[in-house]
Amino acid sequence: MSARDSDTVFNLSPEMFPARGDLVLATGDGFTVTAFRYPSSVEGLRIENRRGQVTVLPYLGQMIWDAVFDGRRLTMGNVFPHPRKGASIIETYGAFAYHAGVLRNGAPGPEDDHPLHGEMPVAGMDSAHLRFGCDDAGAFVELCSETEYVMGFGPHYIARPRVRLRADSGLIEVEMAVENLSAHPMELMYMLHANFDFVAGAQIHQPAAFSPEGTVVRRTIPGHVTPSQAFLDLLDDLSGNPARMQTLDEPALYSPEQVFYVRGLGTNAEGRTRLVMALPEGDACSVSYRPEDLPHCVRWILNDGDAQVAAFALPSTCEPEGYTAEKAKGHVRILPPGETARFPVTLGYLSAQEAPAAIAEVNQMSKD
Repeated sequence: MSARDSDTVFNLSPEMFPARGDLVLATGDGFTVTAFRYPSSVEGLRIENRRGQVTVLPYLGQMIWDAVFDGRRLTMGNVFPHPRKGASIIETYGAFAYHAGVLRNGAPGPEDDHPLHGEMPVAGMDSAHLRFGCDDAGAFVELCSETEYVMGFGPHYIARPRVRLRADSGLIEVEMAVENLSAHPMELMYMLHANFDFVAGAQIHQPAAFSPEGTVVRRTIPGHVTPSQAFLDLLDDLSGNPARMQTLDEPALYSPEQVFYVRGLGTNAEGRTRLVMALPEGDACSVSYRPEDLPHCVRWILNDGDAQVAAFALPSTCEPEGYTAEKAKGHVRILPPGETARFPVTLGYLSAQEAPAAIAEVNQMSKD
């Protein structure tokens, strides 16, 4: 996502976002960018292309709050009518995608004191700007935000999340970059938490086996889940037969939630992997990234009266069991002083015409 000298940069400020109504900031080349403010006072930026739109929160963790392409809303079903500022992601759990981490991640265990998925989901951004440009893949518009985290005698970093949209695509290019400004090594735990809507009958395609070794069922019970005996029996069954969840044709199966770890993902010649969730109407959702950047893939599926989500591919540097457990597994990355870690992911929507080629690509990765 490097910038070119010919790119046009439009600096944003919170004062630009009107208390009522919409303010069109830019239009052209197939894009319209509109600033507005939610009833909660949270700033929203709606970026429209020829296929649909994404709504991003430039100053609240740079969450992608909503995404709609070709009339299909991708965002999880939830009880939040709009985003809200708070101390943790639990207070505003309705985003299509958010950045989890970066110092701590996952559901805190008994020995942890960090919030669910760390400080970054609701971090206040210090600055934001739009970038309009063109590269080998065509015209794009990009929202860039930045926040500095500093703690006396503790970590010091700058996080730079970005969201890039193309004029004729339902795919979103997302990147988080974290630079360690401290004189000391910094612990790093990151996940792109992409919360696609739960669609009954959807089928998941992955370049890894739906076997007990390739699709591992989480047996740890997080604190927010109260397990019944039926739930524990289901975990036993899924542990031996994870292919049961390849097609989401048992909606009641995911209340409470089910979590899986997808391992041994195949890649293409460029080192990228891809997972696709094919929808009953022939269209699909897609997540693509490099396992070299994000070596773990988590799947979280929940379908109850308050939330409907099929987070079929959550690229991550760790599993979501909280700091203490992941540290014991050796899953906490160390970022040396002065270095920057980058986590690019492409995710979003494929039409019924685009989906077959993506599924074929996944199948080819499985063979390779």
